[in-house]
Amino acid sequence: MGVREQNKRGKLLLGEEGNALIMLITINVVLFVLLKFIEIVFFLGKMDITKFVPNVLNWFSLSPKFDTLVTRPWTIFSYMFSHISVWMMISNMIWLWAFGYILQDLTGNRKLGPIYVYGGLAGALFFVLTINIFPVLQQDIASAIPMLGAGACVMAVSVATTTLAPDYRIFPMINGGIPLWVLTLIFVLIDFAMVAGNGAGIAVAHLAGAAMGFIYIKRLDKGHDMGNWMHSFYHWACHLFDPAKKKDAQRLRQEVFYDVQGQQPFKKTPNVTQQKIDDILDKIGKNGYHFLTDDEKDYLKRASKDL
Repeated sequence: MGVREQNKRGKLLLGEEGNALIMLITINVVLFVLLKFIEIVFFLGKMDITKFVPNVLNWFSLSPKFDTLVTRPWTIFSYMFSHISVWMMISNMIWLWAFGYILQDLTGNRKLGPIYVYGGLAGALFFVLTINIFPVLQQDIASAIPMLGAGACVMAVSVATTTLAPDYRIFPMINGGIPLWVLTLIFVLIDFAMVAGNGAGIAVAHLAGAAMGFIYIKRLDKGHDMGNWMHSFYHWACHLFDPAKKKDAQRLRQEVFYDVQGQQPFKKTPNVTQQKIDDILDKIGKNGYHFLTDDEKDYLKRASKDL
């Protein structure tokens, strides 16, 4: 069972279809290339390059102005996937890959996407509120400085991963490795120090994303997955026009997974079937091994002996 589980999870992390980490990085890269391509067209076409920001980039970035935000509500989501700076793009994707890889290895494929989105939403909320509430930041509203990039999302992922496994070590060649909590603490302190600077709104947004990552994992420890509704909505949207009829799960479970012939009344003995094993391995890939029930863990142990 151990070999099969490792193969299953290895496939997940290295690019299985539906891998949340690959999907998030792909969306960020595609939008980056699109924005850069339009910027290059402005430059090579001898158009006024100064009009690129108000006519194109600001339709993807998050404005601190309430009147602008109301007319462009999609920017609450689009900003967290959009980059125009090459360095910002590369750094965010490197850290998203590093922390996202560890998070998926520990929790499966279903947690990364919701944590990323929740971190971005928390960052957007506190970015707008901070700039509009504190008088010292009113100048940011006057100049309409927008927020762009996955910084708050990456902070959410990094803090969530660190909260889940603070002693997890990276760069093992350096004195046995650097604990995650040390690296994450440095990131948090840098953003905290920036609150007193010109980028106060963005720094607060990053800290809000970090707080959301911490809250997500703490809620998960108590048995409440804040991302379940996102997966349910995504599944509903994907199958909205699916003509295939849903299978009778109860009847399938009775016919495939249990053998009641020759047994005492109401006593069910689970058969070892490849389909059942694959279903459990899929659950491991999505949620992690520690989310299996005791019966499922026992089933895998018995299956490893029988098979």
